Amino acid sequence: MQVSGLAPLQTAQANQISFLSQARYQSQLPTSLAGCVIVGPALEVQVAQRKAAIITDDPYLYFARLTRLWKREHHVATGPRIHPSAVIDPQARVADDAVIGPLCVIERGAEVGSATVLKSRVTLGEDCKIGARCLVHSGVVIGADGFGFAQHQGQWEKIEQLGAVRIGNDVEIGANTCIDRGALDDTVIEDGVKLDNLIQIGHNVHVGRHSAMAGCVGVAGSARIGAHCTVGGGAVVLGHLSLADHVHISAASVVTRSVLQPGQYTGMFPLDSNANWEKNAASLKQLSRLRERIKALEADIQNNKET
Repeated sequence: MQVSGLAPLQTAQANQISFLSQARYQSQLPTSLAGCVIVGPALEVQVAQRKAAIITDDPYLYFARLTRLWKREHHVATGPRIHPSAVIDPQARVADDAVIGPLCVIERGAEVGSATVLKSRVTLGEDCKIGARCLVHSGVVIGADGFGFAQHQGQWEKIEQLGAVRIGNDVEIGANTCIDRGALDDTVIEDGVKLDNLIQIGHNVHVGRHSAMAGCVGVAGSARIGAHCTVGGGAVVLGHLSLADHVHISAASVVTRSVLQPGQYTGMFPLDSNANWEKNAASLKQLSRLRERIKALEADIQNNKET
């Protein structure tokens, strides 16, 4: 079998490799035309009649590594290592094997580590640092001013943002994500962190190693995210809060308090018809009053028991 590509089970052809890692897609296996399927040991019997199958304890991980191998073998280098339209300050430091795409801006004192790739239109602010083997997608802004203002007589006065951004090794940052520089100390993204598109990381945030955030997450200033955490798409972490290591926040949740124990946390109002939502919202407004009434009733019951 000559392999021409990788594809999902439903659309794979006889010369392509696919994978199955979740039981809910098992029904697609009998009808798939894939020439080879990567599966776990539990499905070894189901694929026994196929011409080719790969049995592995972690099919998704195997497939992920296969995609990287495929890209390495089929990657075609195009253009110069540093695009002529990139603007790099003479006082910036860029590793000899880093790749800087079109229209990137690297400001004074900034550093780009070995084997790091900046796609088009990436801006790396002054004194900000990116480690080795990072991938920064188009439109990312690293080191814009954090949102810091002091109110005086009804007007806002700017607080100069004197820190920078420090990004570790093996970090990937999705398109149009923004990471603000710190007010005094640096904003820190540790090794192995993965950030999706359109994420906002506020000033002085600290994200621990190997944590991951899905698209449109917002992390407000001075929040601290532990190691190996995940934050689902559209979720918000309020400022000055802390998440312990191995905390997982569900999509669209709003984190309003620090989470100090590992686990899965969800904070959202379930989707409903507008009429039902309005009724539930009206009931929520009464919760405080109802709570006081219940406490009073409990106290009366306890007093009656004692007498």
